[in-house]
Amino acid sequence: MRYRWGILLIAVMTAISLALAGCSSSNDATDQPTTISIWHVYGAQTDSPLNDLIDEFNSTVGEEEGVRVEVTMVSNNNNIHEDILAAASDGPNAPALPDIFVAYPKTVLAMPDENVLIDFRDYLSEDELAAFVPEFLEGGMVNDRLVSLPVAKSTELMFVNKTAFDRFAEATGAKLSDLETWEGLFATAIDYAAWTDAQTPDVANDPKAFFVHDFHFNYFQVGVESLGEDFFSNDRIAFGPAFDQAWDPYARAALSGGVWLSGGYATEPLRTGDSIVSVASSASVLYFSNEVIYPDNTSENVELIALPCPTFESGDALVMQRGAGMCVVKSTPEREQAAITFLKWLTEPERNTQFAISTGYMPVVSAAFDSYLPEAIENLSEQKYIELYKAFLETQDGFEFYVSPQFESYLAIETAFEDNVRNVLRAGRADYAAFDGEAPSIGSISEECLDKIKAISNG
Repeated sequence: MRYRWGILLIAVMTAISLALAGCSSSNDATDQPTTISIWHVYGAQTDSPLNDLIDEFNSTVGEEEGVRVEVTMVSNNNNIHEDILAAASDGPNAPALPDIFVAYPKTVLAMPDENVLIDFRDYLSEDELAAFVPEFLEGGMVNDRLVSLPVAKSTELMFVNKTAFDRFAEATGAKLSDLETWEGLFATAIDYAAWTDAQTPDVANDPKAFFVHDFHFNYFQVGVESLGEDFFSNDRIAFGPAFDQAWDPYARAALSGGVWLSGGYATEPLRTGDSIVSVASSASVLYFSNEVIYPDNTSENVELIALPCPTFESGDALVMQRGAGMCVVKSTPEREQAAITFLKWLTEPERNTQFAISTGYMPVVSAAFDSYLPEAIENLSEQKYIELYKAFLETQDGFEFYVSPQFESYLAIETAFEDNVRNVLRAGRADYAAFDGEAPSIGSISEECLDKIKAISNG
């Protein structure tokens, strides 16, 4: 009897132990955070403002909410674009898609099935979405789905070597206010070309470029739209009257030698003194220098200022919006919600301002511009960043942000147009400068160049 009771007691104790062990294992599993991965472009793997913020999230809200974000790639947009497409196509040796990745709409459009991405409107309330700058949200729409959530944006600004401009202004009476319109800027470019050409009377036709645009395509696209016409018609450039209006001052300045038509980024001719004014992505402020190194290896410290983009005299104040957004891959409800928890944290106004300033971008929520950015500017120490964010505030206050259309051939049209315009005008400039006797009018060469651009684009 005692033996039976002993066996029974052992069995009961074993069952209780197993039950307790099961409860313990269940509790341990519940305590495990939901871990999600991210690919992004903000910094380097070992030195990234976003990585620092992710560490902060993981040790605070993430720990409280049971969410952990792991950075599995920091690269540039082109590399992430290629890796995303390879992963989405299940290519050989391709990594699995991360839970979150940074992408431009062109990446989403190139994916074999963008429906693998969530629609943020299914996860964010109307009030939460209303907190964003509306045009920034619109930039993340693909096929009527909000698949890319903005977290930081850039735009186009005008950068001026004020030291060099002041010398030119003292000699000619030019004013910075002349650069507020495209008509004024290009007229000034013609004057600058003539002024620099006259500095070397023993050398004919050697003007310097006054102005360089990073993206000539954007000048025409945004300019035509600002003048009240559609730039595209049936996924092709429309070439309406507004295009001709934008073309004339631009081409005349280019043919006179006042516009930089070589390749590369706008930062380079400003660094070498080959140009003194540029319109470029606001993010390029990282690459602008306050030192100009001239071709003869002399150098000069200069004052660099940032201003809003010019507008046409008869056009609306419209400016390009730039910058990628965050996409979330469909997975499980837990991981999708974990991604949303992190992105909502990142786009809270004060934190979004902190993130934007640390990366040289604009915040994406209206309250950041209204309440946090002005104060943040006061704490900046580097003058070019103070100039940058003052120009951001003026742009946000006085301009509308242009949202470029999303269609598959957009990138190909942009690339071809950019190359064709530079090549045609370079050839036109060479023809104009080569005449020893009476040169044809600059207006007639401008029209010939325009006809060539239309023929190439429509061919």
